[in-house]
Amino acid sequence: MKIALFGKSFADDRFFYFQQLLEKLEQSDIEVTIYAPFYDFVKHKAIFARPPEIFSDHHHLPGNVDFLFSIGGDGTMLDAIKLVRDSEIPLMGINLGRMGFLSSISKNEINMAIDGILKKEFTIEKRSLLSIDVQGNLFGELNYALNEFTINKKDSGSMILVHVYINDLLLNSYWADGLIIATPTGSTAYSLSCNGPIITPDSENFVITPIAAHNLTVRPVVIPDKSVIKIKVDGRMSHYLASLDSRSVVINASTEMIVRKAPFSVNLVQPRNYNFFTTIRQKLLWGQDIRN
Repeated sequence: MKIALFGKSFADDRFFYFQQLLEKLEQSDIEVTIYAPFYDFVKHKAIFARPPEIFSDHHHLPGNVDFLFSIGGDGTMLDAIKLVRDSEIPLMGINLGRMGFLSSISKNEINMAIDGILKKEFTIEKRSLLSIDVQGNLFGELNYALNEFTINKKDSGSMILVHVYINDLLLNSYWADGLIIATPTGSTAYSLSCNGPIITPDSENFVITPIAAHNLTVRPVVIPDKSVIKIKVDGRMSHYLASLDSRSVVINASTEMIVRKAPFSVNLVQPRNYNFFTTIRQKLLWGQDIRN
């Protein structure tokens, strides 16, 4: 078995857990390959029993590794999608961050998670993505997102006007600071902070959530993910920000954007006892008395 390790940077007090991961993989006779920039970050602080293999981009993974481990938080997981892409390589998140909706393995569950993989005691959860078609191919080949597509005003000036069409039918013209189109996975991210609903991962929907809408009766709308969403932006400004997860580009007001479900999904590795409802109860502190 061979596992790819991906991460960015983390605090020094998290190296203990990374070292624990390395030792567990070595004891389990699992081969390791590490993303080159991540290896540059850890190589002077971590101890390797033998020199690891290094990879530098997504072309090195298909057919070469069995799993990819994302080491960090949910933001790291989103960046790991750029390596997995449509390869169907199972992706497991080890949470060294805070919230951890996506990176479901806590730093104290590392040994148990690897044992579960060796014993095949895990499940694969398919997560849908959205993709965007935009004039000029502004996002290149990374024109997809696991969480959301967002259109925002570029400056702190007046609101923007976002026209949204669903299957060529006008849904609404939103006067707002921006608009979010979120997948079920993204429903617990930016959309949630803008009062969007939580959608279960298998619901096959998108949610359209306005950001600080001028009209208070405008609410988030849930639509089937087979819908084709067309977006046009108006306003006093000539340029706006369009974002796919953490990747942003500047667009001009004449740009038309088409959002639809991506033709592939991402395989997330979950412990056998994983339950989405348990996760949101724990992460959002539902049922807990914060006075205690």
